[in-house]
Amino acid sequence: MDDYLKIARNGLWNNNQALVALLGLCPLLAVTNNIVNAIGLGIATTFVLVASNTSVSIFRNQISKEVRIPIFVLLIASFVTIVELIMQSYFYDLYLILGIFVPLIVTNCAILGRAEAFASKNTWDKSALDGLMMGIGFSIILIVLGGMRELIGNGTLFDQSALLLGSLGDTLSVTVFEDYQGTLLAILPPGAFIGLGLIVAVKNFIDLKAVETSKSVITSESTAATLSNS
Repeated sequence: MDDYLKIARNGLWNNNQALVALLGLCPLLAVTNNIVNAIGLGIATTFVLVASNTSVSIFRNQISKEVRIPIFVLLIASFVTIVELIMQSYFYDLYLILGIFVPLIVTNCAILGRAEAFASKNTWDKSALDGLMMGIGFSIILIVLGGMRELIGNGTLFDQSALLLGSLGDTLSVTVFEDYQGTLLAILPPGAFIGLGLIVAVKNFIDLKAVETSKSVITSESTAATLSNS
């Protein structure tokens, strides 16, 4: 059980691919000008992560080390093709907006990195969980960054939700600031870099505070133990 909890913590926080490894930044920065785009790409990436991790783990003993990377890429490309076909069939407008960044999931270093670093060395259940947690962690950052940029840039949240949910999505769109002129910088590429930098800074600050708190607790316990012994 401890192994599974560690995998979950790594995917969601400790080894979040977008905040720690800084992998997959091309789609992360390019499509997060609103929440809906971020959710769409996050779901697609998570599906590919889970499917590719599981497949690599199942067949890891049958894959020769000399050709493992090309095989991993082929497996990832197969699942990305499935995602593309589904999006073209049911979410075509969203697929057009995401554009080249859907097929570019094949070259996402985070997915290939997890296949090589984790799935090729662990059982299928742990690999599937790793893919799911890494995907959710990556998606959370996509959504947070998308929400920040959409709110500052347009004054709205969940705009164009109909692209994902059809007519139901029309009820989710929220205009936070009425008569808001918008901030162009937020929805341009520089805004994506600034936003991601702020999120990384917040994570590092939280981690630093956690380490300081842990050291203080250890010091206090050590002092109390010394006094009690004396």
